[in-house]
Amino acid sequence: MKKLKRDSNQAESEQCFISAMSAPELERFLDFVSQFRLETEESLGAGTAERELPVMIQIMRSHLKGRMETPSSLIDGSGLARGTAHRMIEDMVDRGLIAKRSRTRSGKTFSLHPTQLMMRAWMDYVRRVKSLLGGAFGLSEGVDYFFGASYLSTATVAPLPVLSQKLDVPGGLRILLHADATFMAMQKLKRQFELHFGVEINVRALSIDRLHQEILVNAERRQSRYDIITCDICWMEEFIQVEALRPMEMHGAEEARDLLDFHPEALSTAQRGNISYGLPVQTTPELFIYRTDIFEKCGLEPPLQLDDVLSCARELHDPVRNMSGICWNGARGTPVGTTFMMLMADFGQPVLNLQSQGHGFREQDLKPDDLLPKLDGPIALEAAEFLIELLAYSPPNVLQMSWYERAKCYAEGNAAMAYCYTQILPMIENQTNSPGYGRTGYLPHPSAPGIPQMAHLGGWNLCIPANVKPQRFNSVKQAARTLTSAAATKLYIENGSLVSSRFSVCNDPLVAHGRPVIATVDKMARSGQLQTWSRPAVKQFNTLVGILGEEIHTMLLRNKKPSAALRDAQARFERALNT
Repeated sequence: MKKLKRDSNQAESEQCFISAMSAPELERFLDFVSQFRLETEESLGAGTAERELPVMIQIMRSHLKGRMETPSSLIDGSGLARGTAHRMIEDMVDRGLIAKRSRTRSGKTFSLHPTQLMMRAWMDYVRRVKSLLGGAFGLSEGVDYFFGASYLSTATVAPLPVLSQKLDVPGGLRILLHADATFMAMQKLKRQFELHFGVEINVRALSIDRLHQEILVNAERRQSRYDIITCDICWMEEFIQVEALRPMEMHGAEEARDLLDFHPEALSTAQRGNISYGLPVQTTPELFIYRTDIFEKCGLEPPLQLDDVLSCARELHDPVRNMSGICWNGARGTPVGTTFMMLMADFGQPVLNLQSQGHGFREQDLKPDDLLPKLDGPIALEAAEFLIELLAYSPPNVLQMSWYERAKCYAEGNAAMAYCYTQILPMIENQTNSPGYGRTGYLPHPSAPGIPQMAHLGGWNLCIPANVKPQRFNSVKQAARTLTSAAATKLYIENGSLVSSRFSVCNDPLVAHGRPVIATVDKMARSGQLQTWSRPAVKQFNTLVGILGEEIHTMLLRNKKPSAALRDAQARFERALNT
């Protein structure tokens, strides 16, 4: 397999920056420092060096958000006289804190960016202040935590209390769910939630494609048939644009503080700007899992790069013993289309022309050019050729496998490695007779050289239809908050789920005990490894994944060459955009 040529020094510095601190946590820290500076100025006065703080905060924020800064914008944000600010910025350039980048051939205009020196200084500042604050909060030395999260207030999540007055929803609460095993814990707790709300709960569950269609049909009705609907995180942009969802306004300090408890990437799937269109309920990353006992017996190290995946799969593939090297989603349509999207991301390229932002890519406020597919380039071809190589070490029926089948194959001991969403891991971790029980290791996706490892985030948000009766809205919003609360999430886990989008629940010692995957995912959330850009939540998502799922499957059947399949996928999606 061909290897991509990358700038190793740049990749190493980016990897160090990403693994040390995620962008959302660093941004919260910048907010804290900004407020801390104002308090310092009013109480103690400000020294000369502190005048640079507004400029540093502004340029670091813009770097994390993918915004461009110019000398004029930095000067305007500094709060200083233009001459003073200009001299200060030039001094920061001379000291290696700010880098200039030409915007034109003449070099007369340029943009300003933080250098590695500035970013490393901020990372050191973050670590030092976090250590001080951790001691102030009574945390043990060396305990890691996410800056600004609400889970520091308590170690144990309290049980769900009963409402003092029953929920005001005549006829009961009506919920539209996805019909899969991930919501079985919620179904098992239906009676308990009915006691909590004081009303009957009516549930309708549909397959993924029927669910998508029913939400669109329901949006056309004069009045919604449902109070709460479950939306795949990749559908959010489509449903927001067609006004199928009602914003869930969050007022007051309590609701704002509660939002901070969600993993930032999970919450970002439901938000556009400061507006929430839903709340995370089953946000679940896809992990790379492997049999620790088999790897130890064969003297193999867990694969961190894609080349390692191939070599381990080749080593462990043994059809005579009914043991495949690896299993993955190869079924036609959405399963293999999703596989290819994530694999392209593992090679460092989104399937669309998304613009880089921080250590990822911008997914919101997209322009028409951002929606152009990137399926006819060298990285897409490399991903396609990788999949073809992987076929040789996969189960005979891999091209009929979707999410459940690949997990079942691994759970029954017929594969040494697999890609698997955490929502399906109960098939392995809750079944003592599974060969993988207690013998499974968890990793983010292995990646190409120089590309940071990621765990691609999928899952569901609870949303309120835009055409729900206005007099029911406040009660329905209360129900949605309860069903996604820390107490409810803990209940789901105690009844078989292994998914949590909340820091507080992951931090609960009763939850973490005996469930190593929950602590693993929480660590990934804190380090910024949970990412969503591999499956961009654009209005055309279903069209794109459908086209990819057909062309890549045809390629894997050897009915098309990789270059032809990708060229046809590119052309088909461009035509779909034009129509």
